[in-house]
Amino acid sequence: MSSPALAALLACPRCEVALRQYPDSSFGCGGCGLNFPLLDKLPCLFAEPAAALAEWRQRLQFALEKLAQDAGGLQLELQNPRLRPLTRERLTQLNRACGDQAARLAELLAPLSLHNSQTGIATHLALRTRPPTDQGLTTYYPNIHRDWAWGDTENAESLKLISGALLGQALATRQSDTGGGPGTIVVLGSGAGRLAYDLHQQLRPGVTVALDFNPLLALVAAQAVAGTGIQLWEFPIAPRSMGDHAVLRTLVAPEPVRDGFHLLLADVLHPPLLAGSVDVVVTPWVVDILTEDFRSFAARINGLLKPGGRWISFGSLAFSQPEAAARYSLEEVLAIVMGSGFAEPDVREDEIPYMCSPASRHGRRELVVTIAATKERSVPKPDRHRALPDWLVVGTQPVPLLPAFQLQAMTTRIYGFLMGLIDGRRSVTDMARLLVEQRLMTREEAEPAVRTFLTRMYEDSQRPPGF
Repeated sequence: MSSPALAALLACPRCEVALRQYPDSSFGCGGCGLNFPLLDKLPCLFAEPAAALAEWRQRLQFALEKLAQDAGGLQLELQNPRLRPLTRERLTQLNRACGDQAARLAELLAPLSLHNSQTGIATHLALRTRPPTDQGLTTYYPNIHRDWAWGDTENAESLKLISGALLGQALATRQSDTGGGPGTIVVLGSGAGRLAYDLHQQLRPGVTVALDFNPLLALVAAQAVAGTGIQLWEFPIAPRSMGDHAVLRTLVAPEPVRDGFHLLLADVLHPPLLAGSVDVVVTPWVVDILTEDFRSFAARINGLLKPGGRWISFGSLAFSQPEAAARYSLEEVLAIVMGSGFAEPDVREDEIPYMCSPASRHGRRELVVTIAATKERSVPKPDRHRALPDWLVVGTQPVPLLPAFQLQAMTTRIYGFLMGLIDGRRSVTDMARLLVEQRLMTREEAEPAVRTFLTRMYEDSQRPPGF
């Protein structure tokens, strides 16, 4: 359905020109000529949408292959005639769930196959918009069940804290004509969409945009908020009982979402939004997992907000950047926010339940930080996010001899040498002696190192498959 209010917010993620909307509700850019397809009615606003969808298609294939591998392993175990009856019942249930889950995921994500483009991954790399390799299709799969099946307590606590941060003081944002809430809320990194849905239903803004780059999460959200719902299997990490090893959940919102709610597939680091177009930006569990330094990201949020707009950051603030200098403390975060054009933020810390599935023993409580900051001035626009360096993308510059590369090269050489020594005849002592002869290690280091290496290899081979 065409939405002038949404179209008025959107900009090309490549050249930042305002987008135009076509009759079929897809979008195009008059500046660079790029057209953005729909994925089952969801706009795909990546800087290179064909390449991005192709990569997600590959990750879907990997997820389906993993389920098939797990099912194959279970079928092999079920051939054991000595299995106890209860064990056979549990493995049979898991085997059935794996096969059924693969069919359900393939059906849900069937729209990915509609974009069979021959665009090479090189184009995607050149634009520095490649999704992080640690973000698989199912990386945040448990969150789907938290959002739409059993997470009412956690969802309510999160909504209370974030809406309280918005409504706790007079909003300096634009007000919608029909309601008392902010005119526009954008949730960056919306995941499976429950928080964005709850904010839209409770605060009644004119427009809510839920933006995430994962098509599985977005497609589940689309069916959940529409009220039609979808059924998918939950595979708890620590099942409470035999029947909890695989649980078929119905994922659906309490009621269909009101008008003005929009789901977008896009990259948080290349948000397809016009500068100064948004009243409220919410970043739930996002700022500390991004590949971009928080200082640049804070300036990026500033650029999206209208004067007096509000930024709500919510989550654990557990930064995991490779550089120690970028793993910021709360005090550093607040200083960066104020240095990025925001007034002194309102801050509170609260303990809430986190991922407490009724089928799992693995739930916990998390100390979350809610930061609410009002934009009081504009700041210089940060450089376009570059996910990869020129020497890797262009390919004509020398590959730098980074310390990590040197260490990995030595490690790979030793591991490769050790793997080549495994022939069914050599002992640990024999292998250690050859390491010494090759001057890869001293006599004192070699045998403990070989034993440690083989122990890890053996333990990895004994681990049960994950889901």
